[in-house]
Amino acid sequence: MPLREANYWLDTVDLPLLDRQRPLPAACDMAVIGAGFTGLSAARALARRGANVVVLEAESVGWGASSRNGGMVLTGLKVGAAELVKRYGRDLARRLFAASLAAINCVESLVADEHIACNFARAGHLEVAAKPAHYADFQRSAEAMQREFGHPVRLVPAADLPAEIGSEVYYGGLVDDVSAGLNPARFVAGLACAAEAAGAQLFEQARVTRLERGPGGYQLTTARGPLHAAQVLIATSGYTGRAMQPLARPLTRRIVPIGSYIIATEVLPADLARTLIPRDRMVFDSKNFLAYYRLTPDRRLLFGGRARFLPESPATVLQSAAILRRALVKVYPQLAEAEIDYAWGGTLDFAFDLMPHAGQQDGLWYSLGYAGHGVALATYLGTLLGDVIAGDPRDNPFADLPFPSAPLGLYDGRPWFLPFAGAWYRWLDLIS
Repeated sequence: MPLREANYWLDTVDLPLLDRQRPLPAACDMAVIGAGFTGLSAARALARRGANVVVLEAESVGWGASSRNGGMVLTGLKVGAAELVKRYGRDLARRLFAASLAAINCVESLVADEHIACNFARAGHLEVAAKPAHYADFQRSAEAMQREFGHPVRLVPAADLPAEIGSEVYYGGLVDDVSAGLNPARFVAGLACAAEAAGAQLFEQARVTRLERGPGGYQLTTARGPLHAAQVLIATSGYTGRAMQPLARPLTRRIVPIGSYIIATEVLPADLARTLIPRDRMVFDSKNFLAYYRLTPDRRLLFGGRARFLPESPATVLQSAAILRRALVKVYPQLAEAEIDYAWGGTLDFAFDLMPHAGQQDGLWYSLGYAGHGVALATYLGTLLGDVIAGDPRDNPFADLPFPSAPLGLYDGRPWFLPFAGAWYRWLDLIS
């Protein structure tokens, strides 16, 4: 088939059909802005505890990063073990890492409890060393993970890599068997059904254009009318734009939207697919400008990365598809003749400290900044915040983190500096 500028995952699922003519209620206990992993898991948790919850989605359920990602449910955080301890001290670092493991358990439990058919599997992940020095870093990382968190991972010397990956361009690897994979579009569709079944009301095409304080709570202006809410949860990740002014401005200045892009090959012959990733791991490399890839259940190779740092647009998707195709063939020369059937982009959310942040600021609840770990952490933190808001005193180590904004106040939510950041990370990859 010819290349389609479309999200492969969405061709594998029937999203819930919501009544777009249904009028918005006048008021609710909790308005959740964003119908992705965070918003839907929070809405489910709150509705199950009896709250009157309204979910407001600017586009359609799962439209953003929740359906556009690689479907990798990963352990850990963007920041490594040694750096976590250095920044936050041993106790908080251990709570943060434990939360990353609890996040995978949370996804697994939700899939089982709600009977979500999304191909969830604990396949583990494989990080591959793009340079010899990176493998030495893996050794130090493995030691720190065991020493600080008691979490075992396994080093794979270059000579043993053929058992893990059918590529000769890497210098070793690191395996974590706890990570998992799933179909993110099916998972977010299942979360939407679960939230509705619990009693939450979901509204698509309901972009929030203004958010203000009002008597007894907040007044929201949306594309489908006004809404008064006693409380508000902002769950918009990389799509946290400038529209929700004035109250959301402090959050907008703390989150940077960064584009991530994926291509998907044609369906590959079974014998060829088995040689690419023999143990069906979730794979990513050690570069700053990283690539990540995996096999789909129907034997396509999904290959993604930060081909362009800019948020997705028709132009950046097509440009990125060409970049990713060249990178794929470098990793797997045996796929030089394989057709690319799909190409798409999405927007991730990064905080300036590369950490997730979830809690309350000036009365608003929020959970943002997943930095590529959102399948697990967004689901977990949405569920956790839902429980906390409902009165359950659960431990939330991410609420204890400073939430930095840009130095000197040079950022207002428009990421003018991304081309410079992209050039910097490419330079680091050259000299590392």
